[in-house]
Amino acid sequence: MKFAVLVFPGTWSERDCHYVLTHEMGQQADLVWHRAPDLDAYDAVVIPGGFSYGDHLRTGAIARFSPVMDAVLRHAEAGKPVIGICNGFQILCESHLLPGVLMRNDSLEFRCMPTHLRIENARTIFTRAGREGDVLTVPISHGEGNYYADDDTIARLEAERRVVFRYVTPQGDATPAANPNGSAHNIAGIINERGNVLGMMPHPERSSEPLMGGVDGLVIWRSMVESAVAATA
Repeated sequence: MKFAVLVFPGTWSERDCHYVLTHEMGQQADLVWHRAPDLDAYDAVVIPGGFSYGDHLRTGAIARFSPVMDAVLRHAEAGKPVIGICNGFQILCESHLLPGVLMRNDSLEFRCMPTHLRIENARTIFTRAGREGDVLTVPISHGEGNYYADDDTIARLEAERRVVFRYVTPQGDATPAANPNGSAHNIAGIINERGNVLGMMPHPERSSEPLMGGVDGLVIWRSMVESAVAATA
């Protein structure tokens, strides 16, 4: 499987993603500058975390107009996988590939800490290597991770099982105390209607080898690879 890991001015998690994909998962991956005109050579796209364009205007608002985003749109429309992590999630929302918006944390503080995520839907290309109800430990690192959408959108996401990850306690309970940023319904990650675009605030690339304190993030990467293999079987 060949991954494109996008790089915008201000991106800073691209090498972490590239390392995990190549060293831990044994896949091909390229760092792709934001001016790339197409992504035709790639099976999947990763939009990593960071501060694209210094978070001017709004997080992800300028990156949404980078040339490569037209290629990301075509990639998604073709049914190929796209994962946006942290700033990548923000960019996907600004690009209208996912609904809603990421606002300032309700604490008004930058939060960098481990969080616990419950897998809400294990029948996606991003979660098939896990089980529904599994609790993963994956760190966050953001100041604008407070997911918001109007009531009808939230209700639709819940009804269509498009909430993929939810912030919970280590025991798996979705309590206010387990919510690190104020996200509606403790939402930590969602998918689009087609199921091939995932946005999540926590960083799976930072929990993908024992040296970093855990490997729960590998569930996401393994799921993507296993889904690709299954699709060609």
